[in-house]
Amino acid sequence: MTEQIQRGVEDRAPELVPLNAIFATDFVQILVPVTTASTMNEVAAAVAHHVEGKRVRALPFPKFVIHNGRHLPGEMTVAEAGIAPLDHIAVEYDLPEGQS
Repeated sequence: MTEQIQRGVEDRAPELVPLNAIFATDFVQILVPVTTASTMNEVAAAVAHHVEGKRVRALPFPKFVIHNGRHLPGEMTVAEAGIAPLDHIAVEYDLPEGQS
């Protein structure tokens, strides 16, 4: 029992987290399934997969996730970010200075 109490959230099996997402300049919000163990880089790729090159022109730049106004680090997991099921996120291109 003590061992179970000492184990943290990171020891739990990944759980499904459906997210409402919008990608860059897209006009359609989509529902994207990720897990609590997914990193922000993986979340950004999952969202981009449904939109990039279809409704939004693909650009050769990295992508990042915004949740509640916070630019989240790429290696942060959904659980670490505190993102809950059906939360809204945005995925944007990390454009070099001076490009838009």
